[in-house]
Amino acid sequence: MSRYLFVVPPLVGHINPAVGVAAALAARGHQVAWVGHAGLIARLAGPETTVLRRREPEYGRLATERPSELRGPAALKFLWEDFLIPLADAMTPQIQAAVEDFSPDALVVDQQAVAGAVVAMRCGIPWASSATTAAELSDPLRSMPKVAAWVRGLLLDLEVRNGLPTTPASQRYQRKYGDLRFSPRLVIVYSTAALSGGVDELHGIVRFVGPSITKRPGDEAFPWDRLPQGRPIVLATVGTVNSKAGASLLALCVDAIAASPHVFGIVVDPNGVITAKPPNVMSAPHVPQLEVLRRADSAICHAGQNTVCEALYHGVPLVMAPIRDDQPIVAQQVTAAGAGLRLRFAHSTADDVRTALDRVLTEPAFGQAARSIARSFHEAGGADAAATHLERLLSAQPTETCEQGR
Repeated sequence: MSRYLFVVPPLVGHINPAVGVAAALAARGHQVAWVGHAGLIARLAGPETTVLRRREPEYGRLATERPSELRGPAALKFLWEDFLIPLADAMTPQIQAAVEDFSPDALVVDQQAVAGAVVAMRCGIPWASSATTAAELSDPLRSMPKVAAWVRGLLLDLEVRNGLPTTPASQRYQRKYGDLRFSPRLVIVYSTAALSGGVDELHGIVRFVGPSITKRPGDEAFPWDRLPQGRPIVLATVGTVNSKAGASLLALCVDAIAASPHVFGIVVDPNGVITAKPPNVMSAPHVPQLEVLRRADSAICHAGQNTVCEALYHGVPLVMAPIRDDQPIVAQQVTAAGAGLRLRFAHSTADDVRTALDRVLTEPAFGQAARSIARSFHEAGGADAAATHLERLLSAQPTETCEQGR
């Protein structure tokens, strides 16, 4: 049996898909360990999970310090300069120590934890990229070549700081595969072509496996008895990272649902920003999202990849108001597939939300498209398919990495 080391950022939406894959590998007899925010990983993957570290960097602080008002280029600049690159610098010694302790046969590296790729190449260990979104595969910065070059420069500087100087081999690697976000051996994408559309296959290394959804701890305190029979149920959420920035969207959702008395809304409100209490709306800091989606008829969200995929996995059509990062791309993918409607985050009113919600609930085409994507998700294999690809990674012939050819 083999040893797999998972490297993840301190982000719920990036850890959750990896949890299912790790569980599938463990069920096949492989050994699994993690590097990342120990408390968050333990909460999502279980208290018995092996998290390797010598010290606990301030991963959580890095994940929560982004100002809620940042949008567009300013948000991208902050993401790279103040989160992803500092996170990589903080994680690199932790990953190196974990590799020395655990002796993994392969690393599974989230695309936002690029330090894992640096250590894997430095140590000559096979690695796979874990892509929680297909947005990067569509080359979102191709219309902004100067910004794309700036990102590549940050990643090259990271390589040089960590002993991977620019060489002819590394230049060939970049031309062929891109950068540290893309393994030259395997990129696992938790989506399907039915949602993501045509993307660059990156020389055959991309594997679409659909959402990696595994059983999560239940919430016995959730008031299931409050959910009415015979009325459409709508989930409203803006995820974990965007909860502050999305407070205004949650308020619009409450007003929109309140104006639709035939609908019952469940609003996820982790920061307690909702003060209105309409009779057809219940709010809670946390909800058992997968269980709620099994009962839901629609979802209103920020177009975060995990929320979108979990909704579509259950055939639930969407109303989306993307805030930043990859969310506009994800929202565009959903609308192109016909499974939802997109609103403008900063310019929509409660009436806009209500009108869009009414359409996705009453026009059959949205539900039909959502169920079609759901079928593609289930057929793709999810966590089990990802585990199979990771097993094959170790039996396949290696390709050139930045370390080779020096």
